[in-house]
Amino acid sequence: MDKVNLRTKLALFTDHWAPRIVGELNGQHVKLVKFQGEFVWHKHDVEDEMFLVLHGTFQMEFRDRTVSLTEGEFLIVPRGIEHRPVAAEEVHVLLFEPAGTLNTGDATDARTVVHPENL
Repeated sequence: MDKVNLRTKLALFTDHWAPRIVGELNGQHVKLVKFQGEFVWHKHDVEDEMFLVLHGTFQMEFRDRTVSLTEGEFLIVPRGIEHRPVAAEEVHVLLFEPAGTLNTGDATDARTVVHPENL
């Protein structure tokens, strides 16, 4: 039952699109990730995902619209919905999703992280 300082954890890594696990509860992972640029189009067939912006801004692209998010805002992407995060500048995001959720969902590329690091 240790507290977690998000700034301290975010300072431990600099790479983009590689989520790190910072907590777990009820079969869910709390992850930190840094975005910059465009990610791969993907969906998760059985998992919902929550994206909470801690620093910066990004756009969540869907096939029919784009949602802009800024610090203090979050978005839940329901399972089965194709999406792609895009960040013009570095953004820090807290993810909340079921343990085992693959960051690239049904797509596989060089940024796929099968076993996220625990911080």
